[in-house]
Amino acid sequence: MPAAAAPRFLDPALLARLATIELRARAVAQGFMAGMHGGAAYGHAIEFAEYRPYQPGDNPRGIDWKACARRDRLYVRQCEDETNQEAWLILDASASMGFGSHALTKWQYGAILAAALGCLLHARRDGVGLIVIDEGVRLEMPSRATRGHLVRLIGELEKIAPAGKTRLAEGLHQAAARIRRRSLVILISDLLDEPDEILSGLRHLRFGGNRVLVFQPLDPAELDFPYDEAALFVDPEDGRIVPARGDGVREDYLKALRAFNAQLAAKLGQAGIGHTLMNTGEPLDHALLAFFNRQKRFGV
Repeated sequence: MPAAAAPRFLDPALLARLATIELRARAVAQGFMAGMHGGAAYGHAIEFAEYRPYQPGDNPRGIDWKACARRDRLYVRQCEDETNQEAWLILDASASMGFGSHALTKWQYGAILAAALGCLLHARRDGVGLIVIDEGVRLEMPSRATRGHLVRLIGELEKIAPAGKTRLAEGLHQAAARIRRRSLVILISDLLDEPDEILSGLRHLRFGGNRVLVFQPLDPAELDFPYDEAALFVDPEDGRIVPARGDGVREDYLKALRAFNAQLAAKLGQAGIGHTLMNTGEPLDHALLAFFNRQKRFGV
């Protein structure tokens, strides 16, 4: 991707200035695809999905003349390809995802990523569904390939605020029970839970041939622990307060974090689950490139 594309469309500080998740997601998706010199692919039409206005470059054979007569405007019929897959976006909306020391919280960063991936998946006519979890499943929207469904899905993301304790495994088990067709499953979570329990839930998602990708957004302050002075650290999920001096605990904290992430990444790799760690202070191109690279390797 050209260097200029990422700062313009993918930088968190710039994205934070846009009013809605939809605007942010479309800026990310369009900027990324412009950088990749890519375009939407729709496949062969076999099943009607929705109408949309005719655009220069569309195949004239797709024009629906009856719809045009009714609406006094050119419309084409978009259809679904029988080879297109179902995709599910699973977002962790527990309270820990509400943390943010920079322009975007982990939840905002993850929601923008989910919406941008939804746009990219929709562009290739994949069905996109949404499951939001915390201590269980908070919200479920079915996997569909129409533009109207994607707009409603992104609209639901706008309404969500992180809350509740992290019981990631329980949420994943409940989500797995709701996915009944072989699908691409994308989990976005800070993964702040027990690694073995997380793995149990993700293996359940893998059951039945689902392909699973995990994106782990962490805040720069979580990754670098830049605190020097004495401070009170508050657990966002149970309100517990821990007094500590930053420079006195930094080394142990960073060592424990690196060990946790290394252990988790190794176990996910052994289970055939793709894993990408993301710094929410950095542009989103890293996550989108990871998605496309895995798509090329594994056909997802």
